[in-house]
Amino acid sequence: MFADRAEIHIRSGKGGDGHVSFRKEIFVPAGGPDGGDGGDGGDLIFEVDEGLNTLTDFRFVRKYSAGDGEVGGKRNCHGKNGADLVVKIPPGTVIKEKETGKVVADMSYDHKREVILRGGRGGKGNQHYATPTMQAPVYAQPGQKAREMNVILELKVIADVGLVGFPNVGKSTLLSRVTNAKPKIGNYHFTTLSPNLGVVDMEGGGFVIADIPGLIEGASEGLGLGHEFLRHIERTKVIIHLVDAASTEGRDPIEDINKINEELSAYNPELAKRPQVIAANKMDVLYEDDQEEVIKKIKAEFELKGIPVFPISAVSGKGMKELLYHVKGMLNNLDQTPIVFEKEFFPEDMVNSKEPYTVTKQEDHFYVVEGPRIERMLGYTNLQSEKGFEFFQRFLKDNGILEELEALGIEEGDTVKMYGLEFDYYK
Repeated sequence: MFADRAEIHIRSGKGGDGHVSFRKEIFVPAGGPDGGDGGDGGDLIFEVDEGLNTLTDFRFVRKYSAGDGEVGGKRNCHGKNGADLVVKIPPGTVIKEKETGKVVADMSYDHKREVILRGGRGGKGNQHYATPTMQAPVYAQPGQKAREMNVILELKVIADVGLVGFPNVGKSTLLSRVTNAKPKIGNYHFTTLSPNLGVVDMEGGGFVIADIPGLIEGASEGLGLGHEFLRHIERTKVIIHLVDAASTEGRDPIEDINKINEELSAYNPELAKRPQVIAANKMDVLYEDDQEEVIKKIKAEFELKGIPVFPISAVSGKGMKELLYHVKGMLNNLDQTPIVFEKEFFPEDMVNSKEPYTVTKQEDHFYVVEGPRIERMLGYTNLQSEKGFEFFQRFLKDNGILEELEALGIEEGDTVKMYGLEFDYYK
């Protein structure tokens, strides 16, 4: 069974404790401290493996831990660092913190590797604590604790175009005709139990298309298998809605289209806003007069809403060229920026949540916000994207920064400076 979601527990390595010891050598009656430092704990790293396409392995192994650092030794011996653990995942995997559902990392496109949990630093040995008045310190620094968290892995396939529709409407047949993919094809429901990807080669550059397994009514509420695959549409920029225009199973094609669109909207309202084209399939089954009547009805219902309709036959290939060139034109006119899920959760803040920050009024109408958490947040966040800027505003509110600015008397139009960036304040 295809696996596109998994829950696992991850842990970085604990830092090794510093050592307490004193030199004991002949002719050195009062040897000084020589306790060595503990080793650093290993990092927990996620890395994309292009050879993987499911999360199946995570169904059998649920806990992943990096190595602990070894304790320091006498004679200034440094403890061995803990081994890093690299967890391999398929491209397109989104890592979320389980409790909040916030995105920790989106491992897609050029983002191939990220340290998710850093290992704890090793503690310093007692040699570091000798002073003129304390020449024989009997204490050492303990190693930092390991960091651990429960995460959800969600695979969201990377494709330009999503192919959706009820089961058995011909999605696999269409994909096999226009791409190099070889999906299993059969005249029964749920032939496709995993998303199939294929590349459509065209003059001037092609595109990647994903056959999303058959959805059913109620899929957005978790009914059937459709809910398991709705997440794969989230990266697509254009949706091809394939429908059985010949009603070979007795269903109304217009009603089918509306039902699937309702499921897309219920799962994620943004999906309903994606550009869409309707491919009215199985035209080869109908007589010519019937074809015209069916297409006329579908166009009357949807083309007024800005959704073009193309009569096709995935079996014979009729109408496919017109459909694909139209989709290619749609893609060319859209923003080419990849759809990436912005980072929302910062594991390092689990340890450093009490780090200080300062909010100061420098002069009239000019304020400065500083602090290590602020600096890290700005480094991680893409303020040019709508979602990134929304996260930035939510961060300021959740951490009480907006409240402190207002307490200092900030007014609309005043300037707030954060590490080289300046913003106008509007409530």
